[in-house]
Amino acid sequence: MTVKQIYTFGKYLNEKFGTKVHKTAVSISGFTCPNIDGTVAKGGCTFCENDSFSPSLDSVKPLKGFHLNLTSKENPFLDKQLLQLQMQFNALSSRQKREYGVNKYLVYFQSFTNTYAPFETLKTLYERALSFDDVIGLSIGTRSDSITDETLEYLGELAKTKEIWIEFGIQSVYDETLERINRGHTSANVKEWILKAKKAGLNVCGHLIFGLPGEDKAMMLETAKQAYEWGIDSVKYHPLYVVKKTALANEYARGEFTPITEEDYLDVLNEAILMKPDHVSVQRITAGVDDDSLIAPAWCRDKNEQIRNINSSLKKIGFKY
Repeated sequence: MTVKQIYTFGKYLNEKFGTKVHKTAVSISGFTCPNIDGTVAKGGCTFCENDSFSPSLDSVKPLKGFHLNLTSKENPFLDKQLLQLQMQFNALSSRQKREYGVNKYLVYFQSFTNTYAPFETLKTLYERALSFDDVIGLSIGTRSDSITDETLEYLGELAKTKEIWIEFGIQSVYDETLERINRGHTSANVKEWILKAKKAGLNVCGHLIFGLPGEDKAMMLETAKQAYEWGIDSVKYHPLYVVKKTALANEYARGEFTPITEEDYLDVLNEAILMKPDHVSVQRITAGVDDDSLIAPAWCRDKNEQIRNINSSLKKIGFKY
């Protein structure tokens, strides 16, 4: 059997820019989420313990307690946010260049909801990031209920000359699942904004979670199928794992949630990849955490072992990652 290399995001970037390009993740204090601040819900998604999704935030501590939203009238800490942006980019990009031979960078606004702030703040931060040496564009992690038409139109203008990506958490196309995980928006809302982002000329990455409470294989694959049909350009696949200090950890302790097994995850992943359009790149194929915050499942602890097992499974269907 001929083994086909999965079309990765790194390959996409290398082909487009002719050199090694890496995403450089930054986390700017002051950003939060409408699912945390009470705008649409409180407590965040049941699986979310936000520190685990953030790069080092040592320089953020002076701004603790400061949060922006779409209706904030002023931002007294913009200069400090710009300094954080510069410091984090300088530190990580220099390490990426030294360790991986990276020549160009895509600044990745990763933690929390990175369009959930006044437009002028967003514009200032995005343009500062684009001004850094060897930066070819941005990737902006957000929620579909936390972006305005004004911001989308502005990003569409940037996309005419820069590599602009927007990353939406799709998670599931089933509203009963979204309600159970306290997501705070509907599947229709995600579809609407993905279609609007595509119409504005943006590249869209969709995040899918396999193993959500109450979902079977058919439901997980239906989410993948619809996400592809909506026109996403890239995808991140995640298994749902349980970490401390989350509502999901409480559900797990009460016996109300059983994490997906590695065997079942590999099974649904293989089928999701088989139905994936060839042009859709893969940015992430699994997830986990290797520290004492992980409660379950144990197989989500060792990423290297996960990748080995994924490749062993993919080989059976003629792919490698």
